Amino acid sequence: MSDETRRSEEQREAARLERERKRAAERGEAAPPPAPSELPPQAPPIGAGPPRKAKPPVEPPNSPQTSKPVAPRSSEDAPTQPAQPLRKPPARDVAPAPPRKVTDDDESPSGTVRPPGATATPPQAQSRRRSPGRHALLFGIIAVVLVVVLFFANGIFEPFKGDGSGAVTVRIPAGVNAGDIGTLLSDQGVIGSRFFFELRATIGGDRGKLRAGTYKLRKDMSNGAALAVLTNVQKGAAVINVLVPEGPAREEIAPVVKKQGVSGSYLAASVSSPELDPKRYGAPSSVRSLEGFLFPATYELLKSAPTAKRLVADQLKAFKRNIADVNMSYAKSKNLSVFDVITLASIIEREALFDRDRPKVAAVFYNRLRESISLGSDATTRFAVRNWDQPLTVSEINSKSPYNTRQVSGLPPGPIGNPGLASIQAAANPPKSDYFYFIVESCKKGGLVFAKTLPEFQKLIDDYNNRRAAQGGKDPAFCR
Repeated sequence: MSDETRRSEEQREAARLERERKRAAERGEAAPPPAPSELPPQAPPIGAGPPRKAKPPVEPPNSPQTSKPVAPRSSEDAPTQPAQPLRKPPARDVAPAPPRKVTDDDESPSGTVRPPGATATPPQAQSRRRSPGRHALLFGIIAVVLVVVLFFANGIFEPFKGDGSGAVTVRIPAGVNAGDIGTLLSDQGVIGSRFFFELRATIGGDRGKLRAGTYKLRKDMSNGAALAVLTNVQKGAAVINVLVPEGPAREEIAPVVKKQGVSGSYLAASVSSPELDPKRYGAPSSVRSLEGFLFPATYELLKSAPTAKRLVADQLKAFKRNIADVNMSYAKSKNLSVFDVITLASIIEREALFDRDRPKVAAVFYNRLRESISLGSDATTRFAVRNWDQPLTVSEINSKSPYNTRQVSGLPPGPIGNPGLASIQAAANPPKSDYFYFIVESCKKGGLVFAKTLPEFQKLIDDYNNRRAAQGGKDPAFCR
């Protein structure tokens, strides 16, 4: 074979391999070995003329300009036939490349050329990345939380309110909490909400600084401005403290408060008041006074005007606050009204000196009412004859007054005094017991002793009388 023929075959083979390399690059396969023309030059055969310059390989139109290595072809692909005219080799059967798995992490820039067989990002993945519904829900929750926070912040701190206007005198009684003070201020138009006032006092650490007293405030004040006045004792108005003891009736209270500087007639002021209607608590129309509703406590009155009318109004407000917290369900189950409970409590208050005895006294009265036995309380007889502290005479004990519970069964027509909270709670919820009698126990400084049967009670009476005789007729409750 001549040198010219060999070079022609090498050129055709080089062109064919170059085409195969380009097709392999398009399919992503390994490139074939370099064309013979790319191999190191060999020495021409002896006697051959000077080497001729090889023509560049002919490339098919529209072929790619880049290529990747392809797997080397087997020796079977090498031509064994004589040189043929340049032609396109037949296409080979090549398996398509497997599709590339696309995940949510595929962040290829727009326009990136993907390998053959690769698929685009699934629509589900695109929707997961965008999540417009999820974003809208998140924004909605944030908006609701923001509105709630702003609502509470405005209610607590009230940035658009100031020191208020006008003038309001507020009396804060002893023993009330921040919520009760908030109710008083709200009722008089000083603040807008008890709830936010109490919350503001809690957040600001002012709950423990609130003190009883009489204060000069304004209408429509902010919670902070009102607390600033109430927690500054120096800003309180000049007042006097008036003590109303537990138990006494109106006639007994009148001289007591008079001595403490209260002006005006307490008896006249305690007949009626716009602050409270006894009928709302079950009182019959025959009731002619506020007896029983004049809550005992220590009250502060303005030193410039310590009137009986003001004192009575404060007592009635205190009664309404305290009675609202008493559970009346048991008393109602026994067909007792609130007025009946107050009446019974006024008797308990007179009979029991210590709080520990009040529930047992209440149980005795409930048992006697159930069995239609007269209450037999000397305290009701004393109220009837207006004998508060002297020994009862035979004629007083035999009086025909409806308040004489020795002679009349059941409850008296109304309260015989003004009970405190402990007696009201005992009258509303007595414990279960079998006691029907009680008497002052000897040497117990006013404590009571109880009996279930009449013989037991008679023995207690004998012991009481013997002790009194031994002490020369003096009260045996206090032994020498």
